[in-house]
Amino acid sequence: MKTFKMLSVGILHEGQVIDFPLIDGIIINQENSHRMWILEMFIEEKYKDFFESFKGEDELLEAKVVISYPENEPAAFRVAVSAVKQIGNNISVLLKGRLKRARTQYAEHLLEELIGEGLEGQTLLQRFETDMRSRPRLKRDTSED
Repeated sequence: MKTFKMLSVGILHEGQVIDFPLIDGIIINQENSHRMWILEMFIEEKYKDFFESFKGEDELLEAKVVISYPENEPAAFRVAVSAVKQIGNNISVLLKGRLKRARTQYAEHLLEELIGEGLEGQTLLQRFETDMRSRPRLKRDTSED
């Protein structure tokens, strides 16, 4: 098994990505024959009802997860809610699933999108650097989902 720090997670729900601010998070590649991953998020209690509604359901959620370093491309997963546990005033959400597909080249697609918006020169460079840090959802990813 290999473990990684989860830095951010967004869940696709009703055509929109909902970002869940993490207090803490870990992702585990079980490295088994089923190619399963475990994602554990420690988040605010206010999200409990959302995740409880998917617990025990057959519905898989689409998750975009940034792992280890903010500059990393988000990895796409298809996950099921396995458990939701109250811990103090927060909750732990356990998700289990598989890596959806190989990650895209985020930097190349972001650059293509910014050039398509007509940005150039120093403005292009500054926006590219800012967006590489903040990782906004790309228009092409919105159309894929």
